[in-house]
Amino acid sequence: MKSPLLSLPGAVPAEGVDEGVAAHYGDLFREQRALADGTGFVDLSHRGVVTVTGADRLSWLHLLLTQHVSDLPVGEATEALILSAHGHIEHALYLVDDGTTVWAHVEPDTQDALIAYLESMKFFYRVEVADRTADFAVVQLPAGSIAEVPRGAVVRETAYGRDLFLPRADLESFAATHGPAAGLLAYEALRVEHHRPRLGFETDHRTIPHELGWIGTAVHLQKGCYRGQETVARVQNLGKPPRRLVFLHLDGSEVHLPTAGTEIRVADEGPDGRKIGFVTTSVRHHELGPVALALVKRNVPVSARLLAGETAAAQEVVVEP
Repeated sequence: MKSPLLSLPGAVPAEGVDEGVAAHYGDLFREQRALADGTGFVDLSHRGVVTVTGADRLSWLHLLLTQHVSDLPVGEATEALILSAHGHIEHALYLVDDGTTVWAHVEPDTQDALIAYLESMKFFYRVEVADRTADFAVVQLPAGSIAEVPRGAVVRETAYGRDLFLPRADLESFAATHGPAAGLLAYEALRVEHHRPRLGFETDHRTIPHELGWIGTAVHLQKGCYRGQETVARVQNLGKPPRRLVFLHLDGSEVHLPTAGTEIRVADEGPDGRKIGFVTTSVRHHELGPVALALVKRNVPVSARLLAGETAAAQEVVVEP
């Protein structure tokens, strides 16, 4: 779904899964600094919006999600995962309940598969699931913003900012009063800085929550049964995840960032050494320079210097080995 804010001055369209919104508006670092200072907003209107209504909405979702939501207070933000039977991550949901409706935003173009799964699990529960992407757009006010929330918007407030579920028809008027706009590249740079995983970026078909540090933020370890819980409990109590998320400081002299999927090796073994991981997201940060998130094998020493392709990289621990 193409955002009308692509008509703003300087807007350069994003590509790939983020197609439909702006990658930037002409000055990547200025946009990053604005967000870091608590000003402006990010257009996330390409993300899917799913709602669940009905008297049983929280108790029903509690049975399906990794998070404890049966007693979720009105207005309290949380995030949750849906796992496969083997414990692999299939969906990531960013939730808030407004007292009558659970609102969730999800990765672009994943809402159809999510809704199909939820519909298959309704049984006798008093719930209604709806795709509201055509009617509501997600925008984010950064942490520290004092901007007024428009009437008619549903707010999901976190440490990283306020996600607004805004009537899609109000996007242009919102931009006119809440600018300057920042693009997805600025948003992604701050996401990487904060070590926050993203479905489809830090995940592949076999990713489990422990590998990314989603334990504690999206997984509740004391709640009842849900699909994939056996894997979560087994890794938590008996084992170790096979991989771990790391933050990489990349050689600042490199002109080109290593792209997602770039193989990582231990620097002492040279570019022909064994593969021990891969880059998931790389960005240029306004203060840190070129940095990235990556998945590496759990037993890689935390002190090891790495090579991302041909780019030297120093690792910072995100998930303890």
